[in-house]
Amino acid sequence: MRVYGPNRTSLAVAPNVARPTSGGTFSLGQTEAPQAQNAAVALRTLGGIDALIALQGVQDPGERRRRAVKYGRRALAALDELKIGLLAGTLDRGTMLRLKAAAADLQESSGDARLDQLLAEIDLRVGVELAKAGMS
Repeated sequence: MRVYGPNRTSLAVAPNVARPTSGGTFSLGQTEAPQAQNAAVALRTLGGIDALIALQGVQDPGERRRRAVKYGRRALAALDELKIGLLAGTLDRGTMLRLKAAAADLQESSGDARLDQLLAEIDLRVGVELAKAGMS
């Protein structure tokens, strides 16, 4: 490639040694052929969305346990809210919907057998209460 003057570009076909060059001329040497773009495309694919999704799937066991404990506490709080609403006679649909949402979160495994058993018992209780209300 040759650049003539400050703003013009042109493709170089062959170097012209016989013609003297004036100021403002630039040319690239033709020692290397252009590299194929296949390698760049392959590397770009590896660093794409698939790699990000794979990295998101890798979870720390401690993080899974913390998340399971958080979901269990949320379900127990919803059960307490249900109990208070039943005793006070002020049970509303919002409480039941929160209980149903908490039940959906209890399905994940924490990796700890005792915690998973406890969460299964909470899930069973939530399921019974939802069945009583006709929202299973």
